[in-house]
Amino acid sequence: MQAKALAIAFVALSLLPTRLHAQAPVDPASVEALRQMGAYLQTLKRFRVVHELTGERVLRDGQKIQHAARAELSVARPDKLRVRMSSARGERELVYDGSTVTLYTPAQHSYSTIALSGTIGGLIARLEEKYAVDLPLADVFRWGTADAPLDKIESAMSAGQDFVGKDLCDHYAFRQGSLDWQIWIVAGPRPLPRKVVITNRADEARPQSVSVITWNLDAKLEESIFRFTPPKGASKVEVVPRKAKQEPK
Repeated sequence: MQAKALAIAFVALSLLPTRLHAQAPVDPASVEALRQMGAYLQTLKRFRVVHELTGERVLRDGQKIQHAARAELSVARPDKLRVRMSSARGERELVYDGSTVTLYTPAQHSYSTIALSGTIGGLIARLEEKYAVDLPLADVFRWGTADAPLDKIESAMSAGQDFVGKDLCDHYAFRQGSLDWQIWIVAGPRPLPRKVVITNRADEARPQSVSVITWNLDAKLEESIFRFTPPKGASKVEVVPRKAKQEPK
């Protein structure tokens, strides 16, 4: 039994990552990996991506409660997008055809339309600012642009390599403001982000969110999927913009 226990312990230890060496606060090669990933993402024109999120909610007594959500995005740059978001609390859909964005809630059998135009990046910013609507994987459209500056990073390091699914990935860790975040980027000519872990240091409980991202760069996307046709009997409701913040007197 003792020999067996030692063997099990040896196997367990062999699976642990090796000790990380101390590095400079900002490793230029790690920041460059982010830059290359962002530049590559900006070259992608038509794709489908699935986002599986696991997040933590901290109760008043410090206990953590985990929750999960899923989103599937169909993208045709520069201005076509369809998103389906689902969790135990319900489903929502967003359809953007370049001139109109529609938000549909199947459970309520209702939808809202907003006249908007421009790129997907502009759409995301307008929805967040004016309607408090946050889209999943918004950073996919920001990385590689001026909306995701790399000079704000306070700490950057390489954490070696690891597998996410069947993809061998380069693993990096960053610190930025009150957030620590890690990213796993596919090694090789297609540097796609496959996993992101964010830790909120502003909360002493250190809640985390874990995103696993699965890509399909060869998806067949018909133009019809970017047009919304109201289901029979669905009711149209008005979207009320959130109130603008008042300047202090």
